[in-house]
Amino acid sequence: MRTHTSTRDVFGHPRGLLYLFFAELWERFSFYGMRALLVLYMTKHLLFSDEMSFGIYAAYMSLVYVTPLIGGMLADKILGFRKAIVLGAILMALGHFFLTFEHPVFFYSSLSLIIVGNGFFKPNISSFVGKLYKEDDNRRDSGFTIFYMGVNIGGAVAPLLCAWLAEVYGWHYGFVLAGIGMLIGLLVFKRGLNAAVFDTHGLVPDTNVFEKKRFGIKSGYLVTICAFLSVPIFALIVRFHQFEHYLVWIVSAFLIIYLTYILKNVSKTERQQLLVAVYFTALYTLFSAIFEQAGSSLTLFADRSVNLVGLNAAQTNSINSGFIILLAIPFSILWTFLSSIKKNPNSVIKFGLGVFFLGLGFVVFGLSAQQVDEFARTPMFYLIAGTFVYTVGELFLSPIGLSKMTELSPVKYVAFIMGVWFSANFYGHFFAGKIAKLTAVSNGDTGVFSEGFFGGITEFVTGMSGESILTKGEAFQQLYSYVSVYASFGVIASLIGVLVVVFSSPIKRMMNGIH
Repeated sequence: MRTHTSTRDVFGHPRGLLYLFFAELWERFSFYGMRALLVLYMTKHLLFSDEMSFGIYAAYMSLVYVTPLIGGMLADKILGFRKAIVLGAILMALGHFFLTFEHPVFFYSSLSLIIVGNGFFKPNISSFVGKLYKEDDNRRDSGFTIFYMGVNIGGAVAPLLCAWLAEVYGWHYGFVLAGIGMLIGLLVFKRGLNAAVFDTHGLVPDTNVFEKKRFGIKSGYLVTICAFLSVPIFALIVRFHQFEHYLVWIVSAFLIIYLTYILKNVSKTERQQLLVAVYFTALYTLFSAIFEQAGSSLTLFADRSVNLVGLNAAQTNSINSGFIILLAIPFSILWTFLSSIKKNPNSVIKFGLGVFFLGLGFVVFGLSAQQVDEFARTPMFYLIAGTFVYTVGELFLSPIGLSKMTELSPVKYVAFIMGVWFSANFYGHFFAGKIAKLTAVSNGDTGVFSEGFFGGITEFVTGMSGESILTKGEAFQQLYSYVSVYASFGVIASLIGVLVVVFSSPIKRMMNGIH
C-alpha cells in the first residue's frame, strides 16, 4: 500500500500539490512559449519549407515524449523523482537559452537538450502528484485536474508573452523568456524540497544502487553524464527526421519487450489493469495525433487562412490553455460532486467522450470554410469555437489519464508506466507530422480527402469540392488542404469515440474496481 504525505492539507489537497502545481506551471510556460514560436520561426525566419518545418517539429515533439520512458525507468531504479526533476529542469533551461544563438549546431542542440530534459522532468513530476494521495482517495481525479490547470496556465500565458516579445523585439527575446520561465520552475520545486512538503517521497529509491560505481563513477552521477552525452544523438535524429520511422520501430520493440516482462511478473489483477493502461495509451495516441495539429498545421492555418483579431498566429496557441483555465476547476468540482452522488462516469466512458469531442472540434474547423471570404480567409469565431470543443474533450481524457496511470500501474513500475503514457505523445506527434504534411499545398493536387467517401464528407462539412477548388487561386487551395484534412480526421475521431463508449463494459471489468 502506498503511503501519502503527512503534511497538512491546503484547499482540501496535500500541501505538496501546491508546489508541484507551480513548478509544472513554469516548466510548461517555457515549453509552450517556445513551441508557439517554433514552426513560425522555421518558416518565416529560417525560411524552411512547410514540409521540412513539419518534419523537424514532429520529430522534436515526438522525441520529447519518448525520453520519459527512459527518464521514468532511471528515476524508479537510480535517481528518484527529486533528482530526476532537478536534472531535467537544468537541461531544459539550457536548451531554451541555446535557441538565442542563431547557428544550426545551436538550433538542433537546443531542441535536443529540451528533449532529454523533458524525459527526466515530465513523467516524474506527474508520478509525484500520484504519490500525494492514497490509492482509494476520491480526491485523486480532482487533484490531477487542478495540477493539469497549472500546465495550462503556463500554456496560456507563455504564447501571449513570448510571441509578443518575438514580434516586437525579435525571435530570440521570446526564447530567452521561455528559458527564464524554466529557471523559475526549478526554483519553485527546490523551495518545496527545502520546505519538506513532500514527506519522504521522491528520494533515491536505493542508496546502494545510486552509490554503486561503474567505470569508477557513481551510478547516480553517471546518469547525469550520459544525459549530456546523449544530446548530440538526439540532435542528429531531429536533423535527419526523415529517418525517424526507424526509431518508432525501435521504441515499439522496446515497449513490447519490457511490457511483456512486466506482465509476466505481476499478479492476474495487476496484469488486467496494466492491459487497460495500454488500451488507454492507444486511445491517447489517436487523440494526440489529431490534437497536436496545434503548434504545427493549426498555427499556419491561423496565420494564412483565418481573419485574426487581437492575436497573432503564435498567440492563438494560448486559446486552448485559456479555456482549460476556465473549465478545469468546474470539471474538478463536477467529478467530486458526481462521485458524491455515485453518478461519476467511469474512466472508459470519459475517454470515449474525450475522443468524440476532439473530433467534433476539428469538424468545426472544417465548417469554417462555409463562410470563407474573397481572400480565402475564414472567421476567427470558428477557430475559437473548435478549440473550445476539443478542449472539453481534452478535459475528459488527459487529466483523467494521468490519474488512472498511477492507479493502474504496479507500484514498483509506476514511473515507467507513466513514461508509457507519455509515449502516446511520441507516437501521436509522429503521426501528427504525417497528418500536418497532408495540409502542404502541391499545385494542382487537392489531396487524398478530395475524392471518394472522404471527398463526400469534406464537401458536406466545408461546402467545398476538390474539383471546384482547382478553379480558384492558391490561397483557396491552401485553405481547402487544411479544412479537408480537419473535417475528415474529425469525423473519424468522433466515430471512434462513440465506439469506445458503446463497448466500455468489458474494459471496465478489467479495471477490477478502479473507477
